[in-house]
Amino acid sequence: MIAILISGGPAMIPILLCALIATVIIIERVRYFSSIKKGQRDLLPRLKSSLDKGHYDEAAAICDTVESPVSRLMKTGIAYREYSEAAIKEAVMNQANREIPRLERYLSTLGTIANIATLLGLLGTVTGNIQAFGVLGDMGTMGNPAVLAGAIAQALVTTATGLIVSIPAIIFYNYFIAEVNRMITEMESSVSDLVLLLAAGKRNS
Repeated sequence: MIAILISGGPAMIPILLCALIATVIIIERVRYFSSIKKGQRDLLPRLKSSLDKGHYDEAAAICDTVESPVSRLMKTGIAYREYSEAAIKEAVMNQANREIPRLERYLSTLGTIANIATLLGLLGTVTGNIQAFGVLGDMGTMGNPAVLAGAIAQALVTTATGLIVSIPAIIFYNYFIAEVNRMITEMESSVSDLVLLLAAGKRNS
């Protein structure tokens, strides 16, 4: 396996570096989104129970136990509960704007890797073909079969490796983007639910 990778030539170095970075990003983002889903599963029902009773400090404490964008939005809304509905929405939306970059963290890097890995593979293909034609030009019609085979192998290995890196990166990039969009929608829905709960609490107090 190592011999095959080495046969890909210098272009393999940036491709393998891209593979390493993409792997680290994918693992980090999968763990991040999984932890958010796990924490948010029972958040709103617990908050609703506390807010219905007017236990705002308890509701804020519940938010502190869950590390997620929605919990931070909820805590911000609770902190501004004495203000008007418009002020609460503005405060929570400002917090949401601070949360979105956390959700999108490293995704632009992963998207870039998905694109350049293929291009690096094509670059290796081009350099391998140049080397192969150089062998034919220097040594006649048949050339040196061993050198010619090495040049062709370089072209094929870099192309294959670039695609192997690029395809999973594209798949996970699109998956993470879908997760971000879903969570943004969930945050917007949670903001509306929280404002209604706080408004109901004011009317009952």
